[in-house]
Amino acid sequence: MAKSSTIPTYKRTKKRSFGFRAFMILLRVGLALLVFSLVWVAAYRFVPVPVTATMLMDDNGINKDWEPLERIDRDMVRAVIGAEDGKFCQHKGFDWEAIEKARAQNAKGGRIRGGSTISQQTAKNVFLWQGGGYFRKGLEAYFTFLIERMWGKRRIMEVYLNVAETGIGTYGVAEGAQRYFNHGADSLSPQEAARIAAVLPLPKERPGKNPSGFTARYGGTISARIGQVRRDGLDACVYEDGGATDGGGQAAPAAPAPRQNAPEPQSAEEPVVEETPVEEPVEEVPVEEAPETAPVEAPVETPPASETPS
Repeated sequence: MAKSSTIPTYKRTKKRSFGFRAFMILLRVGLALLVFSLVWVAAYRFVPVPVTATMLMDDNGINKDWEPLERIDRDMVRAVIGAEDGKFCQHKGFDWEAIEKARAQNAKGGRIRGGSTISQQTAKNVFLWQGGGYFRKGLEAYFTFLIERMWGKRRIMEVYLNVAETGIGTYGVAEGAQRYFNHGADSLSPQEAARIAAVLPLPKERPGKNPSGFTARYGGTISARIGQVRRDGLDACVYEDGGATDGGGQAAPAAPAPRQNAPEPQSAEEPVVEETPVEEPVEEVPVEEAPETAPVEAPVETPPASETPS
């Protein structure tokens, strides 16, 4: 009887195509980046942001001081809402009306107008780099979506106020308050908070200390908007879980619920008329550094052509 062969037999495997292998590699890399981004965003929900790409690329150095939101004067929150994003408590990260207005304005040519919300600016400042481009904008939208759902409004505002550039080599409103007013961010007056908010679009060019010209007038406009934000409860979502302070770190009363169709503040030169919101003229800023903001709509003075940033 013939003996069976002891030589093992091997099945021939079909060789994968190059395209399939490349696809699998890209899929694994994509999944790894997705998991990393989720962990990254989740971590910053609880821990202070140590540094950002903008800070690392700043040739003027980094001066910053992280402060929890309960140690930042409530008027500072009101100032940035009034200046940058009047619908902060109403939108889910994107103010589509402001974006459409900016798109229509920019299509006409001339000065560039931005429509970014505080949430979008926070996503860009924390996770990305400055500058434009569709790729960066796409990533900004992705991270904005994540922080709106993983952080909430209170944390978004807290992080924004701690990483926003407030002067040359200066980051966060706490460091900005020390730089301009020689005291902490827990005891800002409405005028001081407005002056810090006025420099945010162009922090390397607009002076926060002894401002003049357009910067001074814009600060006055924002100071008037602070009262509008207070009256209409446009900052209510930031303080829903408590911890509010208002002047010198004292506990602040709960804000009224925001109106669904809250009127938007008028300029500092006019009394506020709540029933008559007015469209906001576009603020003239240099094309290369145009602020990407969606402010509370109110008439904003256009700086005269002869004025140059300080």
